[in-house]
Amino acid sequence: MRTRPWYLILFALFATLGATPRLITETDLYAFHWLADPRIAPDGSQVVYTLVSVNARHDGYETALWIVSTQGGTPRRLTSGPHDAQARWSPDGKRLAFRRTREKDGKPQTANLYILSMQGGEARAVTDLPKDTDDAVWSPDGKRIAFTSTSLAKDFAKDLKQDEKSDVRVINHIEYRNNSGGYVDFERPAHIWVADVPAFVDGTVKPQPITTGPFTESDVVWSRDGSQIYFLSDHAFEPVSRRRMAVYSVNADGGDGATVARVDGAVSNLSISPAGNQIAFVAALEGTPIRSYSQPDLFMAGTEPGAAARNLTANYDYDVDEGIGGDQHPPRGGSASRPFWSPDGRYLYIRAAEEGRANLKRIDVQSGKLEAVTEGDHEIYAYSATPDASKVALAISTATNIGDLYLLNTATRQLTRLTRINEELFLQLNLTQPEMVRYKSFDGRTIQAWVQRPPGFDAAKKYPLILNIHGGPHAAYGYTFDQEFHWMAAKGYIVLYPNPRGSTTYGQEFGNIIQYHYPGDDYKDLMAGVDDLIARGWVDPDRMGVTGGSGGGLLTNWVVGHTDVFKAAVSQRSIADWRGFWYTADFAQFQPSWFRGAPWEDEADYKERSPITYIDKIRTPLLLIEGEADLRTPSGDGGEQMFRGLNYRKIPTAMVQFPGETHELSRSGKPTHRVERLRHIVAWFDKYLNGADIRTYDAQ
Repeated sequence: MRTRPWYLILFALFATLGATPRLITETDLYAFHWLADPRIAPDGSQVVYTLVSVNARHDGYETALWIVSTQGGTPRRLTSGPHDAQARWSPDGKRLAFRRTREKDGKPQTANLYILSMQGGEARAVTDLPKDTDDAVWSPDGKRIAFTSTSLAKDFAKDLKQDEKSDVRVINHIEYRNNSGGYVDFERPAHIWVADVPAFVDGTVKPQPITTGPFTESDVVWSRDGSQIYFLSDHAFEPVSRRRMAVYSVNADGGDGATVARVDGAVSNLSISPAGNQIAFVAALEGTPIRSYSQPDLFMAGTEPGAAARNLTANYDYDVDEGIGGDQHPPRGGSASRPFWSPDGRYLYIRAAEEGRANLKRIDVQSGKLEAVTEGDHEIYAYSATPDASKVALAISTATNIGDLYLLNTATRQLTRLTRINEELFLQLNLTQPEMVRYKSFDGRTIQAWVQRPPGFDAAKKYPLILNIHGGPHAAYGYTFDQEFHWMAAKGYIVLYPNPRGSTTYGQEFGNIIQYHYPGDDYKDLMAGVDDLIARGWVDPDRMGVTGGSGGGLLTNWVVGHTDVFKAAVSQRSIADWRGFWYTADFAQFQPSWFRGAPWEDEADYKERSPITYIDKIRTPLLLIEGEADLRTPSGDGGEQMFRGLNYRKIPTAMVQFPGETHELSRSGKPTHRVERLRHIVAWFDKYLNGADIRTYDAQ
């Protein structure tokens, strides 16, 4: 690791001498900065990244492009923002294309493409489309840019009489809305457009759509000679049958597309080999019979139509191209990281997640042999490489650092830190490393978990406990920054966050074992972890609470219906009734991945696995946290049911609803709402575990 600059060493020394590090607070979120989408220059000399910050009103986020030399030095700001992202280097490294969203009356407008010369000058708009641009990529000769947009040709028709558009919706698709985007406009699928980019941009150009039809396209990649464009699409109107995504190609000037390769499952992150005759991608095969969890793998196929795809990581029983769950991934400005090739086409590099860590791996495309390129207790959450794969820009988060930029030399495997985005703030904070523990569950299976203890932990004392359950259910906690855990610990709680069965990063069998048994044995895994901490003597068994969001909210509801050991619980964005959820969630439950049939076909199982069935058993005070715009776990089939039932039974309960917030409240919601959410969670536990005189939740 590179030595820190002298001025940072002095700053750290003065900070240490001048003041005792303080405990982290919930409002420190307002001062956080997030590093997203690092893009290394073709010659490896510089890295451009998106810096995300909370705006001055604390009601949103701003993004701007920053740049730093790979030789070290102070990063500098490239663009003014407030909504600039998705920087992409031209092949010669002389220009940057990026996505800019202007504001009008304080509201974001349409996002369009801009070009910034690295020789100096202002960024200039190259497109002026009525709908957002996305997924931009330069052609190999640097003369064209392909991107996706939902703009339509009719949007440009002049003198076209615009009939008054009705606000009435005719819905004829099963999945007609989604949690992050609201109602889907099926008349506007995202298509591929190509824009000619002049050497000097002095005005917008007229891009041309090169694909048409009713299906959305994504993940645009140019062929090495620039004659073809490869992309992904799922040519199905409804998700009622097995999903079969495919890699397609189309002439860069437009025309009929061709199917290159097809697999049974979801596909992402295309990458063309240096010779241009192979294409790599990530896919999660659904399996036969269909599974609840399908582990993602790295595939390779020829670039000619009808190519057979080969699974390169079939013998690697971990999660390719996956990360670790936390509440401090960049809330804006993120972008997918593609696998990349060695110059001779022998190796592919890609991130993979193993037991709470995410590191870079290298796969021999002939033998399938896999080896670690980076190692460590951290999460690589974004990366990009030079064309010769000699240098890689990595965005890395740890349990005590939100995320910084590192340079990897693939020959020596040396990592050099390039940024210290939050150091000025974090030097003031007393943050402690969580302790990783492993324990045996009821059937002898080993469960991995982490314990965040309060700063100044005293082994002679017993502390109140918060069991924190992740959602998914196919997700994982691990070595990444999570403000929620640090703040709970700063408030005097021990926080236990386990990865029970069903979690990712432990292999296909461990992830899928909960199919048709969720919730169930995963609950036993959680309770075994609580028993383990009690046995260690760290926890006061009379002051224990439980919380979780999404799938963790479901399990929280389940826990309090099956045990009275917890004196308080906070269920967030949860499910109470599987039957209602099947009918109202934004994604359809027609595939038998969680249940063997529809609610009327398997009524007994839906009832048995629904927490609301056990509402009469609950004695634990329960707080419900809900986003009013949450379409993933609609509150009418979650928190509202639990609230009504417990209220009727006179069990202490309250519901906190966040206006305008979706299922992403804790990760990318309005900053003020994220802070208020943290306050409500801890206040409920302070009231019922520590006896605090808090009357906010008492009925008047």
